[in-house]
Amino acid sequence: MSSTALAAFLRARRARVRPEDVGLPVGVGLRRTPGLRREELAALAGVSVDYYIRLEQGKERNPSSAVLGALANALQLDDDARAHLFALADHAARRRPVRRPAARTVPAGLRLLLENLRPCPSLVLGRTGDVLAANPEGYALYQGLTDWPPEQRNTVRYIFRHPLARTLFADWQTTAAGAVADLRTVLATDPEAPDVAALVEELSAASPEFASLWARHDVRRKVGTQKAFHHPAVGTVTTTWEVLRTSDDGIRITVFQAEPGTPDHDALSLLALAEATR
Repeated sequence: MSSTALAAFLRARRARVRPEDVGLPVGVGLRRTPGLRREELAALAGVSVDYYIRLEQGKERNPSSAVLGALANALQLDDDARAHLFALADHAARRRPVRRPAARTVPAGLRLLLENLRPCPSLVLGRTGDVLAANPEGYALYQGLTDWPPEQRNTVRYIFRHPLARTLFADWQTTAAGAVADLRTVLATDPEAPDVAALVEELSAASPEFASLWARHDVRRKVGTQKAFHHPAVGTVTTTWEVLRTSDDGIRITVFQAEPGTPDHDALSLLALAEATR
């Protein structure tokens, strides 16, 4: 239920705020509650303890914008997490319509774009990271991804379950945390998303690291950044990773590129040549 998603988010984020982070005395002895107590957070947000308890129990479904803003401040949420909190509250109050199923059809125009982006490795991803299409260089960059049948090709699954992923990504920990935080953003549009639930169940059972990251309730929308790879065909290559969103249905294009004339650009060109030769 939508109210359950809101309650779970509040509980998880409250547990991550220490008393000293918000100017409260730590006190003596061991605290049985990780992070803030419910009465402490309620006081910081200016709401009654009973009201806040009802929010965490999923019984209160219509918090006002003022209450949500106060809770976001008390929980020290960043912009992405604050927007996520408001979106979950909208769903709990049924202020948002049920979204349509996840899009999986790749328009012809996007397939043509993948071809025109060559030799830059590029992929079309669904909202949970399903690889809906890719150019040859995109498949080549994600070494071993095509070992799996098309319906199993998913970048989050790849990060946590493919045996080559931990050596391919130069900073696997950051890559993994970012992928999980981005996956959580889907719940802002559809808290009961069945595709998210199925993937989370699978990866939680297969990877304790995924389960731990998912329990943190981090929320971060993927944006362009640098990403380095240790690729067996071309060595270490640092790319600029851009995320292009085509609509509100969750489909996005990821493009990996490098500045012309640099060794990284040469490495991407070599990757394309190696793929063409193969």
